[in-house]
Amino acid sequence: MGEVQLQKGSKGLKLSDLLVTVLISVVLGVVYHFWSSVYSLLSPLFFQADELVYGMWFIASTLVFLLIRKPGVALIAEVAAAHVEVLFGSGWGIQLLIYSLFQGLAAELVFAAFRYRKFSAPVAGLAGFAAAVGSLLPDIFYGYVADYEPWMFIAKYSMRAVSSVVIAGFLAYSLAKAVEKTGVTSLLRPVESKDMAALDD
Repeated sequence: MGEVQLQKGSKGLKLSDLLVTVLISVVLGVVYHFWSSVYSLLSPLFFQADELVYGMWFIASTLVFLLIRKPGVALIAEVAAAHVEVLFGSGWGIQLLIYSLFQGLAAELVFAAFRYRKFSAPVAGLAGFAAAVGSLLPDIFYGYVADYEPWMFIAKYSMRAVSSVVIAGFLAYSLAKAVEKTGVTSLLRPVESKDMAALDD
């Protein structure tokens, strides 16, 4: 998707934007909860194999932004989805919410760097990558990587980065594109012909 001009006065979040953001985040929070099973299935395959699907936990920030296209929704979506995961009984508790803040903020900063006007697959991939970097900071703070050998650290976070670009980036973009073509997003924001054309850029 190329650059799409936002209509004058359309940048601010409305109550409807927040409600839709939370609604989508609730759905993704449920996905997050059950994704733990997929994550666990890969763990025994090889060292840190579960990192290959880690990017799913960042998809709320990228997907919701691609659908709503408003400042702040990437951060709100990631935090909201984490809250739902906690309500479902995640053992991570407050720690999970801290992760969501770093992850959502990192993705938000990427969209902000493009002035919230770029909705392309590469930008979504970059936001997914940024969310992975955001998740690294709490990992370091909590000491989860303190005992890793350099090769272990590189292997773990390289797989997480790839997963984040593919799942939170390109998959989120593909999902947003599919939703766009149904016309559902016209309920979220005005869709003009140039918006539809931008989907193929």
